[in-house]
Amino acid sequence: MITSKQLLLGATGWALIAALMGCGGATRVKLYVFDGGTLHVPDPARFQLKKEDVGATDLSVTCFLVVHPKGTLMWDACAVPDGEWTPTGSPVKHHLTLPDSQQRDITITTPLGSQLAAAGFSPKDITYLALSHYHYDHTANANPFAAATWLVRGNEHDAMLREPAPDVTRPLTYRDLRTSKAVIIGTDDYDVFGDGAVVIKAGVGHTPGHQMLYVKLAQTGGVVLCGDLYHYQAEHTLDRVPTFEFNADQTRASRKALDTFLQQTGAQLWIQHDLEASAKLKKSPAYYE
Repeated sequence: MITSKQLLLGATGWALIAALMGCGGATRVKLYVFDGGTLHVPDPARFQLKKEDVGATDLSVTCFLVVHPKGTLMWDACAVPDGEWTPTGSPVKHHLTLPDSQQRDITITTPLGSQLAAAGFSPKDITYLALSHYHYDHTANANPFAAATWLVRGNEHDAMLREPAPDVTRPLTYRDLRTSKAVIIGTDDYDVFGDGAVVIKAGVGHTPGHQMLYVKLAQTGGVVLCGDLYHYQAEHTLDRVPTFEFNADQTRASRKALDTFLQQTGAQLWIQHDLEASAKLKKSPAYYE
């Protein structure tokens, strides 16, 4: 016969197991959001959108840190290298000239390194670096993470390191990755830590090896950081594809596959460049779990 004491112990044991597997214990995953500033876009025409289609034409710049019991993953590296500007405590408007002579203006307030430190980390604490793609506004602070293992798709890796580099890149910001240990991803889904909690997913089209990140959080639920598969919510609702895609048909196919994944998992779509949505996210040193 099972006694009431045994039942109590059994219930307690299962509660402990559930806590360890869920939101408690050492297995929990944390997601930190870093503010990389505001990219000024006077006219969204190159996204095949009109000003009236979008609430705000400017775009946010964000990058992220995933903390897992088996290591850490830095996702994207923002738009302006920390060493290229001086913080003042107030927003600073920074002008960039890209190697192909395109001009960009970005307003930034806090260096990425300072935000990382506020969360209790430094570049040497990062196990993996993964970039959604090679455009300048995602690679700016890649060099400090060169000691991490670089998770990248083969065609993206080759495009980044060839000469001349693709348009809308700043190769100097990621040149140190040439000597990084690299894992070349050859599958649509790459399970970073082997437990399904942090998965890099193919999202090709914007660039040859564009990728997204799925993070499964115990309290928040699943989240997909979509890189530049979308920039504005209106691209999703109006089915618009930017004019500067590497392959627009691949982008459409990647979007369709992502929609299916979101429906199957119930995960949230976080559009990294969505200014209004990004403003509502809590920033480091706060985190999601």
